[in-house]
Amino acid sequence: MKVTIDGQSIDVEPGTTILQAARMIGGESVPPAMCYYSKLKGSGGKCRCCLVEVSKGSEADPRPMPKLVASCVTGVMDGMEVNSTASERVTDARKSVTEFLLINHPLDCPVCDQAGECDLQNLSFKHGKSETRYIEEKRTFEPEDIGPNIQLHMNRCILCYRCVMVADQLTDGRVHGVLDRGDHSNISTCISKAIDNEFSGNMIDVCPVGALTDKTFRFKSRVWFNKPFNAHRNCDKCCGKTTVWMFGNEIQRVTGRKDEYHEVEEFICNECRFDHKDANDWVIEGPRRFEKDSVINANNYTRKIAPVVIETEEKILLGRDEDRKKISMASRPLRPEEQEVFKEGNV
Repeated sequence: MKVTIDGQSIDVEPGTTILQAARMIGGESVPPAMCYYSKLKGSGGKCRCCLVEVSKGSEADPRPMPKLVASCVTGVMDGMEVNSTASERVTDARKSVTEFLLINHPLDCPVCDQAGECDLQNLSFKHGKSETRYIEEKRTFEPEDIGPNIQLHMNRCILCYRCVMVADQLTDGRVHGVLDRGDHSNISTCISKAIDNEFSGNMIDVCPVGALTDKTFRFKSRVWFNKPFNAHRNCDKCCGKTTVWMFGNEIQRVTGRKDEYHEVEEFICNECRFDHKDANDWVIEGPRRFEKDSVINANNYTRKIAPVVIETEEKILLGRDEDRKKISMASRPLRPEEQEVFKEGNV
C-alpha cells in the first residue's frame, strides 16, 4: 500500500496507521503524540495532538475526509494523501489542542524534574501561545503518597492513560487508575502507598509530562547536567539494558533506553532502576545517542563550545571547581569505540 504524507511517498503494510507511516518517513512530517505509545496496546486517540488532514482517501475513493483525523488510530489506504505540516488547518488544530492541554497545567517547569525531556514542553514550544485566554482558576489536587519510589504530581497530569496501561499490561494486579469524571478526573490509588510492583517504575518512563517522577532523583540535578550512557547488567527479572545518567562518576538515575520518539525499547524492573546506583554495578557501553535538537545535546561534552563572556564580578559565575569538573567530565578518558562514534558525528 502506498501513502503520501506532505509530498513524501512510502510503501507500507496493510494495517499501518498514518502516524506509523509518518515515523517511517521521519522528519518534520511526524505528528506529535502525547497519548500514543507503540509498546502499549490500546493507546492513542485521546490527546488529539496528532491530528492530520486527509486530502485524498484512497485510489478507490479519492474524496477527502471532511474532518481532521487522529493519525495514531487511523489506518492508511492505498493511494491515500495526507497533509501534516503542510496544512494550515492542522497547524491551527495543534495550537488549539496545545492551548487546551495547558489550561490546567501549572507553569512550574523551573522546578519540574521532567524539564528538558518533557513532550508537553516541546509541544508548547512549537505550537503554544505566549498568552492565555483562560481566566478561571486551574484545577488542583491534594498531594498523595502512592509509594516509596514514585512521586505523583496530579496537577501536571494530562490524563493520557499511559501509566494505567503500562500497569495493566506489565503487572498482575493494577492498583491505580482514573477516578471521578469530567474535569474532576484524576490518577489515584484509592489506598495510599499502594504502588510497589516490581515493574511500577516504568510508569515514570511512559509519562509524557512531570506527573510521575523518580523520588530517588528528585531535585538532584537537571537532565542537561547529566551525561547519559547506555549500560547493562545481568538481571533475572528484565533485559538489564538501561541508560544511566551520570554526574561525574556518580549515577544519579537509571531509565529505560528510549528511541527518538521518547518510547522505551524494553521495559526494565525496579531493581535495575532504583537499587543499582553504583557505577561498578554496570557495564558501561558508551554514550547514548539522542536527537540533535535535544536540550541535552546543548551540553554535549564532545563538542567544542566557545565560552560565554558575561561582564560581572570576578569568579561569581564560575561555581565550584568540583561541579565544573563533573559537568564537563573532562577527566573521563574515551574508549576507542566511543571515539569512533564521535568521529561519525552521531552523538
